[in-house]
Amino acid sequence: MSSGLSAESISVDRAGRKILCGVSCRVQPGRVTAVLGANGAGKSTLLAAMSGELSCQKGVIHLDGLSLEARGVAEQARRRAVLPQQVAMGFPLAVSKVVEMGLYPFPELTPEEVARDVGEALGIVGLRNAAQRPYDTLSGGEQQRVQFARVWAQVAAAVRCQGQAYLLMDEPVSNLDPRHQLALLHSARRAADTSQVGVLVVLHDLNLAAQWCDELLLLAAGQVLVDGTPEQVLTPEALEQAYGLRPSVVPHPVKENAVLVLFH
Repeated sequence: MSSGLSAESISVDRAGRKILCGVSCRVQPGRVTAVLGANGAGKSTLLAAMSGELSCQKGVIHLDGLSLEARGVAEQARRRAVLPQQVAMGFPLAVSKVVEMGLYPFPELTPEEVARDVGEALGIVGLRNAAQRPYDTLSGGEQQRVQFARVWAQVAAAVRCQGQAYLLMDEPVSNLDPRHQLALLHSARRAADTSQVGVLVVLHDLNLAAQWCDELLLLAAGQVLVDGTPEQVLTPEALEQAYGLRPSVVPHPVKENAVLVLFH
């Protein structure tokens, strides 16, 4: 059975308006793929479709060789974790309980294993000492880090059960300071490199995408403008088409064989 999470020529309509048209995207274990584009390009819609939260009017999405529908919701949750832009919590919970939600798809875990996984995930985001704090007393950035810990715990359990997993994140660094932006992306990169996790992430920061990702998918008006390596995608011509501004693209001053995008 083939591995990977793939969208094949999908089209998605919302409220009578076509948001995506004929878009294809593939996420492979061990690789990090970023979705880029201007506001309204369809980035979040693509991620929501590939996570099974939105239906496609055309095309199909496969998860490790079977369609999402054939996998079913419970099986999907044992193979992939999703971090949306915003997570509404309607009732007060301790931070540890929020992270524990990521382990609900794995009822076979013992209480000791759950406690271990929650502790490890909170350690990853530097919030182990906040485990018993009420979630709603945290800052926005701290809440975002807790939500990353939740999906991290889910992915770690999925890797143990399935041998691989997928992590889908929609603008996960939007509320974070530079230190925690880099820490989160470093964790995602390490999961790809060491644990057979395929990562799909929506980003606005083109330079973070260039630094941390293997492949980029640049959307414009609901279609794929260009995809490929950062060097192939981050060209002045493609970025001008996508954003309406022509940047300078120069060699990165620190990272070898990387580029730096400067809008001016």
